[in-house]
Order: sequence, then structure tokens, then C-alpha cells
Amino acid sequence: MSAQEALKADGAEASGVRAPGSGSAEPGEGAAETGQERSRSAGAVSARRGPLAGRLSRATATVLALGLLLTAALAFACQEVYEANEGRLLGLRAREVGFVLTAAVPSLQTPLASAAELADSTGGNAQKFRTFIAPYVGVHGEYTSVSLWPLGTRRLAPTVTVGPSPALASLPARAQAFFAQAAHEPKLMSVIGLLNTRRPGLGFEFNAPIAGTGFAVYAETPLPANRRSTHESDSAFDDLNYAAYLGRARAPSALLVTNLRRLPPSGRQATEQVPFGDSYLTLVVTPNGSLGGTFFQSLPWIIAISGVFITLISAFVAERLALGRTRAEQLAGALDRVASENRRMYAEQRGIAQTLQHALLPDALPDIEGLWLSARYVPAGSGVDIGGDWYDVVPAGEGRALLLIGDVSGHGLRAATAMASTRHAALAYAAEVQRPAALLQKLSDFLSATPHEYFATVLCILVDVRAHRLTIASAGHPPPLLLEPGQARFLELEPGAPIGVRSAGGYSELEVTVAPGATVLAFTDGLVERRGEILDVGLERLRAAASGSEIDLEDLVAGLAHDLASGRNNDDTAIMGLRWRA
Repeated sequence: MSAQEALKADGAEASGVRAPGSGSAEPGEGAAETGQERSRSAGAVSARRGPLAGRLSRATATVLALGLLLTAALAFACQEVYEANEGRLLGLRAREVGFVLTAAVPSLQTPLASAAELADSTGGNAQKFRTFIAPYVGVHGEYTSVSLWPLGTRRLAPTVTVGPSPALASLPARAQAFFAQAAHEPKLMSVIGLLNTRRPGLGFEFNAPIAGTGFAVYAETPLPANRRSTHESDSAFDDLNYAAYLGRARAPSALLVTNLRRLPPSGRQATEQVPFGDSYLTLVVTPNGSLGGTFFQSLPWIIAISGVFITLISAFVAERLALGRTRAEQLAGALDRVASENRRMYAEQRGIAQTLQHALLPDALPDIEGLWLSARYVPAGSGVDIGGDWYDVVPAGEGRALLLIGDVSGHGLRAATAMASTRHAALAYAAEVQRPAALLQKLSDFLSATPHEYFATVLCILVDVRAHRLTIASAGHPPPLLLEPGQARFLELEPGAPIGVRSAGGYSELEVTVAPGATVLAFTDGLVERRGEILDVGLERLRAAASGSEIDLEDLVAGLAHDLASGRNNDDTAIMGLRWRA
């Protein structure tokens, strides 16, 4: 018998209706039996309604499922926002520490600079030097040892020492190299790391040489032997763990001090590089707890628990009042807020991406006698991914210069990292070889020697300014455009395989002699490529836009970047131009 049939039968019995064939009863008995039957029927109905009452309706199940999913989504979104906010706060805290370290440099440099000036003006008077520098040495001073070293002598050694003998005095070879390098940058504090000595520490030097002579003031301050410092709970930065390195690299051998038990640090971290005399301090910080506060750290759990509770209440109300529309409106409002936040974050991330890309490009082009140089970088018209376009100019001596321009495949941080690696490798090889074909071959061998998932096109031009001659080699890169009086043509040459693509063939060179006042434009494919059209159309568009222009090079490059690249492509663009002055 089904549940509905059972309920109907019980209802009929409770109304005093007997099943056929059950017979009749006496009046008295009938009344008593009817009351007993009603009691039994009511109990049976209650017993049978229990399981039915535990089954959720479709509307209640839908509301419950949507509520739990929404709670999970909101908790996850809140967690993601919290993580992003923690990352931004950590970056700000790292910059604050960097500002503190930068502000501390003058306190280290000023006594040394004053002592150096005093020594030069007094001819290295020992008594006056000791009297001046003594307050800065010892337990309450900035240094453990300060010494005066005469420059331009045959045997380099300190003549006056306040405090213990400097550790550098026992390392004559390092001392000779250190003071020789410091002499090239007078008026600037030089820093040396004595990290692997019996008394690890830092050395600071300041000199004001006169024609290669004079005096240098050298000071040392100790470092913990195990590089570990205690965590100070009452400091302004007690919410951070840190590791400080001398130089730009995070090498274990360059570690100065840390309060971390294990290196390298794991989890969320931020890195800040701070100028430190003639060197840099690389600071790596990690949070010691939640930077935004425990409330925001617990907020995802609060949302999750509150969401579950609200969902249960909503399901209970939906079972009786069916408030689905209200719940849908609440969901729409939440999604609208999430969309607004996504739009704001998109704009912020795009600005960060453009700033990072520009930071990876050279700040300014070098001055080459006899040439005008100009370059522009234009980011993609849409998206927040960082591109891989780059350019550089390297003076090659004797009236020559190397022009490099390249495009790494892909977008995002991986492409930016690959671009930086390719550019730095090209600059390193440019110091060894100046023939474009040989430089591209070395660059290709370098990239092919390690596993990689990208390739790069590179154009290399050796410019002989006096001979008005170009030597060009291409690794799959678009040809440069040559502008001479009365004509504009692309310098077609046999391109080799892109860098990172294995090929049996090498790279060939093209030598071209150009007219006085000629202009050469090198560019990446973002300037000429358009979706839905062949490359020849874009090349012809560039040739037509550049032809017949009698404006100066800076305006020409800026105009081409504005007219052909800005907001009109889905790829970033680099363009570089050179023009003979005569």
C-alpha cells in the first residue's frame, strides 16, 4: 500500500466509515469503538507523517544548495581578496623597511665622510683623527673599528686604528682590490662584505682623493656569527620576518642577518632592493601573522559559518514562504559587487603590468657620436599580460654601435622573465663579439643549452657611423626599414631560425652602405601585424607612413608609435630608430 492510500484509509477510519463487510455494531459499542478508532488513526497518521515531514521539497533543496554554493563562493572570494590584500600590505611594509634602511645610510656615511675630509685637510694627523672618530667606535657607537689608510702608497696598510685591528688588514689582496675599486667613486661610501672570515662583518670606506692620493677612512661593524637575530616584539616591524642580503642576489653566501629559522623563506613574501653605498641591500620579508588583522583573517570562516546558518534559516523559510525571488535578488546584488571589484582590480593589474614592462626596458639610450637615436614601447591595447618586446643599444667603440631589438613569444610574467634573460644574455655576448651573426649564434646556443618553452626573434645591426655602413643579421625578425632621400625600402636578408629553435643552419649577414642623413627603423611585429590581414599589408602601411617625412627622428618614431600601434593592436610593440647626423 502506498503512503497516500494509507493516509486515505486512516482518514476514512477516523471519520467513522467502515470498510465493506466489516459488519454493524451496537449503538453503545459503536460510539466507544469509534472514539478508540479515531485515537488509533490519529496515532497512525502522526507516525506515517514523520518520514514524509523529513523529505525536503524541491524548492527547499534548491534554496539549500544555492545557499551553500553561494556561501562557499563568497568565502572563497573573501579568502582571495584577503590574500591579495595581504600581498599588497606586505609589499608596502617591505617598502617601509627599505625607506628606514635608506634613511640609515647617511648616519653611517656622514662620520666617515667628515673623518676623510679632516684627514685630507690635516695631512693625516693621528691625534685629531682619533679625537674626532672615537665617539663613533665601541659599544655605543656605530662601528667596532675605524682606521685611516693612506692612498697612493706602495704598501697599503692603516696608519691609525681606533678600536681592534680591522679584519681587512689581514686580507691584503682583498684590501688592495677594494680600495682600488673605491678610488673610482670618491664621495660615495663603498661597502665590502667580510662574511666568510673569522670575524664576520661589514666594511665601509669613504675617501676624498686628490689626484690619486689622500686618505681613506675604513670602518667595520660586526655581524652575528650564525647570521641570526632575535625577534623584537616591541619594534615597529615586529609583524615581519626578514632576511637581508648584500648585493642584488639572494645567495646564501651573501646573507647578512635574518630572524628566520629556515632559509630560503617559504610562503608569502616580498623583496625590496635598497641602495647601500656603492652596493645594494636585498631585503626579503615574510609576514609574522596577519598584516590586516585577525578579523580579516577570520572573515572567510565567519562568512562560511554565517552563510551556513543563514542558508538553513532560508531553507526553513523557503519551505513555508518560498522566498526564492528574494534570494535571487540578493545573489544578483552580490554578483554585481563582485563584478565591480573585478573591474577595479583589472584596471589596477593592467597599470602594474605596464609599469613592470617599462622597468625591464632601458631608461635611456646611450649617446653615440654622429647618430640620433630614439625608441618607443607601446603596450597592447587590451589585457593585463606583460609582453616580451625589448630593445637596446650597445656602444661598440671606434665609431660603431650595436642595435638589438627582439620579441619573446607569449605573454605574462613568464614572457617577461624570458625577455629579461634573453636581453641580458645578448648584452653579455655583445661585450665579447660584435659581428651580428656570431652574436645571434651564441645567443641561440645559450638558449638551446637549457630546457625552455619559448622562442624569440632578434634583429642585430652593427652600425659603422663613419663608414655609413650597416651589418645586419636576423633571427626570424621582421626586416628593418631604410629611409634615404627619395626612397624607402625594407632591407631584405636571409633570416635564420628564431632564438631557441634548433636549426642546422647558422645566421647570415647583410652589409649595406647608406647615404648621409639616412634613417633606419627597426620594430617588432606588433607594429605591422593585424588580425585578418597578411603581413605585406602592414609592412606597406609602415613604409607609406614613414616615407616623405622631413621631421626629426624623435617626432617620426613617436608619430609611428601613435598612429600604427597605440590602441590598434592586440600585441605590445617596440620601435627603434637611428639617423646619421651628417
